[in-house]
Amino acid sequence: MVSEIDKLIKERGLKAGDVEYHTIRPLENGGRVRALVIKGEKNVHIEYICPQCKHAGYTTQEWKEVGKGAKFRFSFKCDKCSFEIKVSKLKGGPKEKKT
Repeated sequence: MVSEIDKLIKERGLKAGDVEYHTIRPLENGGRVRALVIKGEKNVHIEYICPQCKHAGYTTQEWKEVGKGAKFRFSFKCDKCSFEIKVSKLKGGPKEKKT
């Protein structure tokens, strides 16, 4: 099965230089998220498997830059169960305390 983001990349002939942000992340409980922001656009394209209800979905929403101190890059709600899925930043966010 071809994903919506893969279709978008193929239809527009996108290369790495055409993309502002792209991530593929595993989530808890077997969830998954893939997000893509195309340079010059103000929307993020999101494909996901909800960690709560296992619903596979696709959505778009406005892309907002976050500050360096932010813990999460973006969040969105599952179309089926309305569970809020938060995607954490990989770098530049607050450091976790070591115990």
